[in-house]
Amino acid sequence: MSDAREAPAGARRAPLAIDPETFRVLGHRLIDEVAAGLAAVPRGPVTPGDAPAAVREALGLGGPLPERGEDVAALLQRTARGLFAHSLFNGHPRFLGYITSSPAPIGMLGDLLAAAVNPNVGSWTLGPAATEIELEALRWIATFIGFPADAGGVMVSGGNMANFVCFLAARAAKLPWDVRAEGLPAGGRALRVYCSAETHTWIQKAADLFGLGTGAVRWIACDSAQRMDVAALEAAIAEDRARGDLPWLVVGTGGSESTGAVDPLPVIAALCRREGLWFHVDGAYGGFAAAVEEAPDDLRGLTLADSVAVDPHKWLYAPLEAGCALVRDAAALRDAFAYHPPYYHFEEQVVNFVDHGLQNSRGFRALKVWLALRQAGARGYRDSIGEDIRLARRLAGALRAHGEFEVLTEALSIVTFRYVPADRRATLSEGATEAHLETLNRELLDGSQRAGEVFVSNAVVAGRYALRGCIVNFHTSAADVDAIPGILARQGRAIDTRLRAASGS
Repeated sequence: MSDAREAPAGARRAPLAIDPETFRVLGHRLIDEVAAGLAAVPRGPVTPGDAPAAVREALGLGGPLPERGEDVAALLQRTARGLFAHSLFNGHPRFLGYITSSPAPIGMLGDLLAAAVNPNVGSWTLGPAATEIELEALRWIATFIGFPADAGGVMVSGGNMANFVCFLAARAAKLPWDVRAEGLPAGGRALRVYCSAETHTWIQKAADLFGLGTGAVRWIACDSAQRMDVAALEAAIAEDRARGDLPWLVVGTGGSESTGAVDPLPVIAALCRREGLWFHVDGAYGGFAAAVEEAPDDLRGLTLADSVAVDPHKWLYAPLEAGCALVRDAAALRDAFAYHPPYYHFEEQVVNFVDHGLQNSRGFRALKVWLALRQAGARGYRDSIGEDIRLARRLAGALRAHGEFEVLTEALSIVTFRYVPADRRATLSEGATEAHLETLNRELLDGSQRAGEVFVSNAVVAGRYALRGCIVNFHTSAADVDAIPGILARQGRAIDTRLRAASGS
């Protein structure tokens, strides 16, 4: 099919142009390919387990940039089929790996619509409708998790960037000099940031990239449930003050990446108020669960924070990328990022998101989130998130009942566990058994991921290597969960037999 019609005399013939009728035909064909691919996902493997070289060969990669272009229809069909044949599918019902959700179909269509309009949502003038939709999406997200409706916010790429935005807002608000103009050395004191030992590595990146150095981070010990020890936090703050250091930020975790642990957020919030510190909650994974009954009460303490990071591409099931930073005092975002006076249009003050975050040119990420919020509503999301949590509990119960697994932790929608052959249970405390189990479970993770029947990831819990199942997937059913212990046990037995034969044990 030709990708261009006869153009009027004098019209430009651009190599990338496609006339509207051809675009319509190509688009319909591509949607048919995508729909067929999505329908086939549950019947196939989570991932084909291809080696990199095999992927490159299948997709015809590695050649030089072609001098002449290709037929668009054939190119789109070949690319769609190649992607569906050689990708890992986080929308597969048995994907329980990383905290990347199954993508909502309306979000897929939203990305197409956003790309078609192609606004730059850094400026209201360049994206008036997009800016207003993003503001509404931010307000809805805030109220869904119990944060103030008039909080400031901005959509970003993901958890790292959302946490970075809040980190910089806290820095501008809490350091007792004009850090934006004078820089960090002007304070003349060592700056201290506090977080639990389970906090995601974004905090190290932030301390590094924004001039504090990773040595500024005080890693606070956790209790047996991987929650921050608040007494240890209070002692660390007092010790640093006595030394002449400057504490200014405490990060609470609203659902850790490894185990789903939730820090005692209300207690930390009270401590921060007494000490005059900014309280930030990393709720990138768990923050949205604050809206459901199944979540721990401590998670609802994020409503007391000065700032919160949440990821719609986790528990709002938005296609990548979609992160969100929320700051209680909306002015704190402008104070941290703006270099322009407030802007008015038609006698109304309007938002230019360039003054609220790190980006200047910004895509229309909010559309897919806003559309899904309208489609499902608050109740639909509460039901879906609650069901994910209930299915994780069901998984933990199925693993315990099976007899060949040890469940290590269970929180929010994450379960950590390991395969333990029945005859090894009596010697769990022995070093040889622990070494065997670590090797066995490492190989089980690798083998199960390549086999593609089910996809889990891993964690280290109290020094023990563990498998990790995380459900943020509205395609996962009770039947999928119930099948997992049998699949992993079958693979685990085969690996155990091979390891014993190799060691002569």
